Amino acid sequence: MEEIESGTESPMFVEMTTGQSSSEVKSWTHPDHFVFKYTLSAIAATVAEIVTYPLDLTKTRLQIQGEKSLNGVEICSTAGSTTRRGMVQTAVGIVQEEGLLKLWQGVTPAIYRHIVYTGCRMAAYEQLRENILGREADGSFPLWKAVVGGLTAGAFGQFLASPTDLIKVQMQMEGRRKLEGKPPRVKGTFHAFQKILTEGGLKGLWKGWVPNVQRAALVNMGDLATYDTCKRSILRHTNLGDNYVTHTFSSAASGLVAATMGTPADVIKTRIMNQPTDKNGRGLLYRSSVDCLFVTIREEGFLALYKGFLPIWARMAPWSLTFWLSYEQVRNLSGTSSF
Repeated sequence: MEEIESGTESPMFVEMTTGQSSSEVKSWTHPDHFVFKYTLSAIAATVAEIVTYPLDLTKTRLQIQGEKSLNGVEICSTAGSTTRRGMVQTAVGIVQEEGLLKLWQGVTPAIYRHIVYTGCRMAAYEQLRENILGREADGSFPLWKAVVGGLTAGAFGQFLASPTDLIKVQMQMEGRRKLEGKPPRVKGTFHAFQKILTEGGLKGLWKGWVPNVQRAALVNMGDLATYDTCKRSILRHTNLGDNYVTHTFSSAASGLVAATMGTPADVIKTRIMNQPTDKNGRGLLYRSSVDCLFVTIREEGFLALYKGFLPIWARMAPWSLTFWLSYEQVRNLSGTSSF
């Protein structure tokens, strides 16, 4: 009482009058705040996406190549070719036939996607690791927990970001449609969003979300679990410190595992999301992701599920490297603990 009468407020009194404890008053700019970490991961993902986006566009064109259109004609990766092309030929063909900047067609919704997707998956994984699944007594995080955390975080982040992924895939195909003499489906990011919403309603924005989420779960199981496990193993069993060398080795391993795990689901996802739909938003080529899987294997063989593996891995490797190095660096510069 003497403290109150003398004008000096005790911590208990402050907490009672404000209704907040000291931990709740933390600003979102605090290094340990969820929003702050979310922002850092979104920044790092934006840098990585811009640098490696041309490989993603090339990969998408390769995955559509060989697919049958509604009239039974095989689709080629670029409009100027009637034969199937490889990764390099497809990329060169896009530049020659559509222009250099077309390699970044659809990059805007791709960035929007990562602001949602990567921000959510990274923040969710850390929450699972630190507060739900929990570390072992010695501070280690078992592989099975990392796998569960990666699967869950990836599925969660991708479900929320699925509409932006749908818009990105459709915009990536517009350059080829224009050269084929077909009318454009969309004129930009907002128009694509509006068109999908008009034709399929709110549900239409989540077209293809099942293979989308499946792919993201597998990719993140490979990416997050591999990076986290490799990094901890290197720090525990070698003399390397928590620096760019360790981050480089860990990201290289995570990119390879993620590409191997995610390519089949990525092929199915791309075909489901790119197929034409009727007025009710139902696909005209495939009834479901399972149907797309069987049709693809039956008509093109099992290896068709790994179409685009080279550009996927070639993109995931530099994307993973760019992202993890950027993310670890901005965390370090901002005073946030290492991932």
